[in-house]
Amino acid sequence: MIIVDTTKGEALESNWEGFYGGKAYIQPVLHGEYPGDQIGVSLVKFDPGAKNKFYTHTVGQILYVTEGKGIVATREEEVIVTPGTMIYFLPGEEHWHGATDDSSFAHFSILGGPSENVVTG
Repeated sequence: MIIVDTTKGEALESNWEGFYGGKAYIQPVLHGEYPGDQIGVSLVKFDPGAKNKFYTHTVGQILYVTEGKGIVATREEEVIVTPGTMIYFLPGEEHWHGATDDSSFAHFSILGGPSENVVTG
């Protein structure tokens, strides 16, 4: 068993080219550091108005909203999400997510294994 206290970790400002409109911060939680473990978990925080561009993952992605008000979107749909909401993006599904203009936003990002993020728009 592994216990992780995410309130004690440090979120670092992201320099990923997929973010725009404000700052986003990523706190790695679990990233395959244990034998046989392929799951990647990060806590991602967005300043108000910060978003990412359309992109894809090579594996499925689960987002679990922990604070604020955010937007999750595909090419077909945009949805406002709040704490307690869980979202699943299929492998290869074009999507984006980020904070609304009037609220910060945070979520856990859970990836089913090593993944390449590909910005598509």
